[in-house]
Amino acid sequence: MSRFSMCVRLGAVVALVAAACRPIPTPSRPTKTSTEPSKAQVPAPAASMSHGEAPLGTPMTKPDRAADAPTPLAGHRLRLRMTTVHVHHQVAPGVVYDAWTFDSMVPGPIVRAAVGDTVDFTLINGAPIPHSMDFHAAEIAPDRAYHNVMPKDSIHFEFVARVPGAFMYHCGTAPVAAHISNGMYGALIIDPRGGRPKAREFVFVQSEFYMGAPAGADSVRSLDWDKVLNASPDYVVFNGVNNRYATTPIPVKAREPIRIYVVNAGPNRISSFHVVGAIFDKVFADGFGRPFDGMQTWNVPVGGGAIFELRLAEPGVYPFVTHAFADATKGAVGMFRAEAH
Repeated sequence: MSRFSMCVRLGAVVALVAAACRPIPTPSRPTKTSTEPSKAQVPAPAASMSHGEAPLGTPMTKPDRAADAPTPLAGHRLRLRMTTVHVHHQVAPGVVYDAWTFDSMVPGPIVRAAVGDTVDFTLINGAPIPHSMDFHAAEIAPDRAYHNVMPKDSIHFEFVARVPGAFMYHCGTAPVAAHISNGMYGALIIDPRGGRPKAREFVFVQSEFYMGAPAGADSVRSLDWDKVLNASPDYVVFNGVNNRYATTPIPVKAREPIRIYVVNAGPNRISSFHVVGAIFDKVFADGFGRPFDGMQTWNVPVGGGAIFELRLAEPGVYPFVTHAFADATKGAVGMFRAEAH
């Protein structure tokens, strides 16, 4: 019998407990994007529950970046300024990557506006190579706004958001797959005018890392282009870090309305988003138009987004994954911990 087929039923919480296809360590110290050298890995003990995708451990520290969605914009003009920076980014304990970023973050900052708002954007290139910006929510001539910005230069443009939804933004400089694989992407939420019904809101950006061998005194890894072309990632993650919300589950209340904005940055793998033990009340493809009701799993394409609304039926731990389990095994797994309301 396959190790992935072993299951244990504990009360009302169903958990699939199995060893991962390969060992992927979980965070045992704060994950941060910085230029500091990596520290020695500290093994984490196994957790009491998983969904069989990646080894979990007792949390040592909280993640440095919450999944909470930012509050809606006050006013109708968003002045947004980002700087491109190349920094070291810790994907997992002992695994440091030479990342290309917006504002030294992988993913970049979550941006939020509403239909009818003007996004007033400035990009400053603080990196040693050309970079650019492509907002999927913008209806704008790319040859006017999405120019390559040379080092120590900047670009400014505006657009008016017309369509609500969960959108990707990313560097559009060629080869685009390399710039995205190296960390230059993020989520842009456009609310309908008047907003959506009240709910706990979270943002998950799924993405991939394609790594070469460690190099240098700090054992820093960089992009393996052949792996990108073969769509063979070493890690598939939510919000930039392997198992980020697995060892530190996200606290929620049972039966409270939850809204999840999922953006799939890719650059290659579909996100089959699923919450174990739950059924989505509504799924908005990209976020616009009539929702799909009563969905178990929804495919978010590369470069696309979706909005998921649900309630967790009772107290317990609810894993969320991409149901493409080879990718979940590589780190795209997290947990909600539902407490009594």
